[in-house]
Amino acid sequence: MKILVVGGGGREHAIIRKLRENPRAETIYCAPGNGGIAADAECVPIKATDLDGMVAFAKEHAVDLAVVAPDDPLALGMVDAMNAAGIRTFGPNRAAARIEGSKVFAKNLMQKYGIPTAAYRTFDSAAEAAAYIEEQNAFPTVVKADGLALGKGVIIARDLAEAKDAVRSIMEDKLFGASGNRIVVEEFLTGPEVSVLAFCDGDTVAPMVSSMDHKRAYDGDEGPNTGGMGTVAPNACYTPEIAAECMERIFKPTLAAMRAEGCPFSGCLYFGLMLTPDGPKVIEYNCRFGDPETQVVLPLLKTDLLEIMLAIDEHRLGELPVEFSGKNAACVVLASGGYPLKYRTGLAIEGLGADGQVPGATVYHAGTRLEDGVYRTAGGRVLGITCTAPTAEEALQNAYRAAEGVRFEGVHFRRDIGARNHR
Repeated sequence: MKILVVGGGGREHAIIRKLRENPRAETIYCAPGNGGIAADAECVPIKATDLDGMVAFAKEHAVDLAVVAPDDPLALGMVDAMNAAGIRTFGPNRAAARIEGSKVFAKNLMQKYGIPTAAYRTFDSAAEAAAYIEEQNAFPTVVKADGLALGKGVIIARDLAEAKDAVRSIMEDKLFGASGNRIVVEEFLTGPEVSVLAFCDGDTVAPMVSSMDHKRAYDGDEGPNTGGMGTVAPNACYTPEIAAECMERIFKPTLAAMRAEGCPFSGCLYFGLMLTPDGPKVIEYNCRFGDPETQVVLPLLKTDLLEIMLAIDEHRLGELPVEFSGKNAACVVLASGGYPLKYRTGLAIEGLGADGQVPGATVYHAGTRLEDGVYRTAGGRVLGITCTAPTAEEALQNAYRAAEGVRFEGVHFRRDIGARNHR
């Protein structure tokens, strides 16, 4: 089989390395890919958002399966374009991708179908939003841009001044561009956070092993939001009892709601959950594999990933047992100094082998390029270093040991990944 993976980050690298385990995956293309992915797939210089270019490549090279991984091309309708050209895909169509592409759509869906989430209001007027926040006088409060914002479109405001500033920066200063034309203002939930990715074929939902993301840039969950600084799996807070409750109150109802709205969800659906004193609630949905959650979840997957994707395409996910190893995984993200704000690129990375890997760990390349045999930084999040082990402690120790052996100027990583992963 010829497979095309759309995207060029650590998530895509993890998907590719998992797909390679199946001998039927004869040729894997990645567009655009990156320096490290080039060791595992044939990289093609096509932007992930170039729908016409991607479809033309897939047709020209007789691609059997296109895996559309990032949110932007999904929201733009790349799956629709591929399907129109007769190419099998993994990922939701444009209508279903709205569950991430519009927070207003997602919140209204949950309200309509009784799926537990934070209380909220939506606004397309900055003045009305500010007046509502002042009237509510409940802090912290959460202000979210409606559209896609690279995982950074959420501001937690601790007081009225911060809340008004958040509204102004998103809606008037266009901090996240057109994504901030509408906003959601919602109550601040408390409790442990859990990420659960789930395979879906429109009817069946097969949850993957739970994970714990670390969004803030610095230790102790301080600093600005990032795309994610590291992950562990499974999440110790996510007990079998809570998993069963989520299945009945959140996962199945979400798939049923999407069917009822005429946009059944097929692909990977990400549930961002908060385990509140009132039970599990949805913080957000993503319409694709999370990053860096994928880098800890897929290494624990026992069932063949390609077979799962084909089963989803053929609407027979319910016939396939989706199993995980029972081990633990940890991923430490090495970021550029200054990320998520200003940072330099083009810095030489030391400590990687010729294949971009290190002994005793798996290195998923997020933002790298390969120049004259030298791996160089090419993004904010540069590498994700993952280890699996029988215990969480061992997985973390091994991941940190491997991380210490990789260097580039200004390298930054959190040293407390997984520290709060206990009941």
